[in-house]
Amino acid sequence: QVQLLESGGGLVQAGGSLRLSCAASGRTFNNYYMGWFRQAPGKERDFVAAISRGGGSTTYADSVKGRFTISRDNAENTVYLHLNSLEPKDTAVYYCAASVVLGSTMEAYPYWGQGTQVTVSS
Repeated sequence: QVQLLESGGGLVQAGGSLRLSCAASGRTFNNYYMGWFRQAPGKERDFVAAISRGGGSTTYADSVKGRFTISRDNAENTVYLHLNSLEPKDTAVYYCAASVVLGSTMEAYPYWGQGTQVTVSS
């Protein structure tokens, strides 16, 4: 198994930026594809971005393309999500997740962190 711990959330004004981190422990980090999802109040958990094991391939939800960037540092066992040009609609709890396949559905990811809150004020 792999354990995941997110950090870096907070309150930011519209147009601002944040960097979320997800530290992994347990099994070898570079065995896993990593993803970020988010869940707004009263809504389902949605895919945000994913990255391949070596970091050479990424995929994004249309709603965040050009504004968010996913990256990873396998030496530090950490995956990042850089959030730029934030909008109030980006307000949600952000979760990182690990999988042995590259996917954009919750079902593809058996391992999840606890989440970190991002709140964007207008």
